[in-house]
Amino acid sequence: MDNGCSRHTIGDKSKLTDLVLRKSGYVTCGDHNKGRIMGEGNVGNQHKTQIKNVLYVDGLKHNLLSISQQLCDKGFKIEFNKNGCLICEAKTGEVVHIGKRVGNVSMLNIEHASFCELSCLVSKIDDSWLRHCRIGRINMHYHNHLVRKDLIFGIPKLKFEKNKLCEACKNGKQVKNSFQSKNIVSTTKPLELLHMDLFGPSRTMSLASNNYGLVIFYDDYSRYTWTLFLRTTNYAFDFFFCKLAKVIQNEKGLNIFSIISNHGGEFQNEFLENLCEENEIHLNFFA
Repeated sequence: MDNGCSRHTIGDKSKLTDLVLRKSGYVTCGDHNKGRIMGEGNVGNQHKTQIKNVLYVDGLKHNLLSISQQLCDKGFKIEFNKNGCLICEAKTGEVVHIGKRVGNVSMLNIEHASFCELSCLVSKIDDSWLRHCRIGRINMHYHNHLVRKDLIFGIPKLKFEKNKLCEACKNGKQVKNSFQSKNIVSTTKPLELLHMDLFGPSRTMSLASNNYGLVIFYDDYSRYTWTLFLRTTNYAFDFFFCKLAKVIQNEKGLNIFSIISNHGGEFQNEFLENLCEENEIHLNFFA
């Protein structure tokens, strides 16, 4: 960044876009040496930061950004200090970019600079969104209601558009992410993992006067399902461990390795934990 340079100049033509080669005079440096102007082009691209009307000077060893051409003419104020320089809006004094001091030179990284030939250095946030963040991120319809009824002292008379989507609100209201299905079986043999749940009391009693059902949804390997009907929940795992579990294990010639269920009281209790420990079965719960 050079406050004594009257035009943007560069010595590497590979950094220029829209380069027009033409010999159009000379640039005089501080030691009165002259560099031949070989053309003119732009630095950067129009989608990010672009500096226009940059002179390509033959043999120039440094890229010089003219403070007067690029900044002062655009309505900005530049303040230099021992750490570099501050680019500020002339009207508000707000700092929009910082040039870092390297040695005795203030340098600006064009890749991260937020100005171009036809745009301002700072992008102003929509004040309605700022108010949306400050007032608990309530919906835009209720914002308009607050303004219209003067329900909050000091709130500006802003119109809140309803067709905008707040990214933070969207993420905050998202209760879960979808799980992608797997095309492989996690287990390698029957009874390695059993999924279980208990339902009831049902409105209709069974013929044996049972109101509850213990469902072993499926064996994770074979996808087979069993169901036990119970009169009360107290006997759920007495029935399972004393009857069904022994029959299943004898039939398959295998032992039950792991059980997974929800955090219901019929599953997450000391009695069940002791039974699983005695039978060397892992007890797991869904999140």
